[in-house]
Amino acid sequence: MAVIYLLEGPVGAGKSTLAARLSFEHKAPHLNLDEWMVTLFRPDRPETDFLRWYQDRKARCIEQIWASATALLDLDISVVLELGLVQRADREAFYQRVDIEDRALRIYLLDAPKDVRWARVQKRNEEQAGTYRMAVNEQIFEMANGAWEAPSSQEIQERQIETLP
Repeated sequence: MAVIYLLEGPVGAGKSTLAARLSFEHKAPHLNLDEWMVTLFRPDRPETDFLRWYQDRKARCIEQIWASATALLDLDISVVLELGLVQRADREAFYQRVDIEDRALRIYLLDAPKDVRWARVQKRNEEQAGTYRMAVNEQIFEMANGAWEAPSSQEIQERQIETLP
């Protein structure tokens, strides 16, 4: 049975790096929200009221990513999803969707201390290689970091989330 490999964690935790490895190991396409957002919407991003603008487009991208993922899963092809489900409610909605369709789900939670993650983001910004998709300045890093709601111990247990450093 094809598997959904879902990667979660705050900005700079190492999700894209793990996604590349899982994609290679499992011959599973990596569907990354950031790639879709950058490709489809970066030129249109406003200077102000960024959060509301982002949320609307994020929801649309996730819908299309889900449609692509289910088409692959129906062909017995696993997928690696990096969707930026930073809030519990978003993850719960995703879990319900997976449960309704009776899909196999394996979740990885990555994290690192904030200063380590910020250093990774700065390095990625400078090098603009590898997992680089867009520049993340300190203001955006802090906003994304503040939005992150780590899974509770109950969520980790119920969903059998594998935590990685």
